[in-house]
Amino acid sequence: MAPKLLALALLSVLPGWAQDDPSFRSDVSLVHVDTEVLSKDGRIVNGLTLKDFRIFDEGREQKLLSMSAEEQPLDLILLFDVSGSMRPNIQKVAAAARTAAAQLRKGDRVAIMCFNLGITVSTPFVEDMDAVATGVEGVLRLRFGGGTAIRAAVNAAARRFIGEQKSGRRRAILVITDDVGMPANEMTVVRNLWEADTVVSALIVASKGPKPTKNGMVGPLAEKSGGDAVKATDPGAAFVEMIQRIRSRYSLYYATPEGQPGTFHALRVELAADARAQNPAAKISARRSYQLSR
Repeated sequence: MAPKLLALALLSVLPGWAQDDPSFRSDVSLVHVDTEVLSKDGRIVNGLTLKDFRIFDEGREQKLLSMSAEEQPLDLILLFDVSGSMRPNIQKVAAAARTAAAQLRKGDRVAIMCFNLGITVSTPFVEDMDAVATGVEGVLRLRFGGGTAIRAAVNAAARRFIGEQKSGRRRAILVITDDVGMPANEMTVVRNLWEADTVVSALIVASKGPKPTKNGMVGPLAEKSGGDAVKATDPGAAFVEMIQRIRSRYSLYYATPEGQPGTFHALRVELAADARAQNPAAKISARRSYQLSR
């Protein structure tokens, strides 16, 4: 089936989509840092406040101006690997699609992209979570096969966000893959993720095909963008859990420091002393850099 027909087939189960949101406006230009905090045993740490975080830009501590958590709407791209070895795993993910969609909130939007050696399907963002679940189930109607260009697919998703109008919505990409794919320039993809202000998370599933390389294709992208790559023995349950994690992240904001437009600034997020004492050995995931607005 031709890529255009594949897209039409999947679009048929995703009726209607939300209009673009108005641009996020503020009297002060702000840097946004999407942050996850997990306890040492891997549980989501909820209930933190602005005073519980410290943030450093180019090594200099910044004053945090605001924070939001679950109330902030989310734009999520589900990126499905439809190479030949993936069908059994996608079947398990599809079976959990309605439970996973129920973790999202009113106003959240989801798009579906599918890839093997190229992007075979790309749907609009929709707010109807029943339609999203039906769309995930509809991935199984596609023809699975071919190799896998994982990093190129993540890059395409990042560039899709770059092309979207800026807004106050959080952005995330969730990749479902066996993490076996063709090499591509890692830092090119990472810089596009930073520019897009999006976090990559990944479910890495076992397949009967070749084994992933030691570091994998998607793990470094997730780490540098502030996400996580999880090996999933139960793809359906892991899909639901990862949606919960994506939905439970914190958004931190501080005033953009002066600098040459287009340059990248290094970032570091820490817990303040009291929060660190209450959450010893907590794992903080946040992007490591951002690009000053051009």
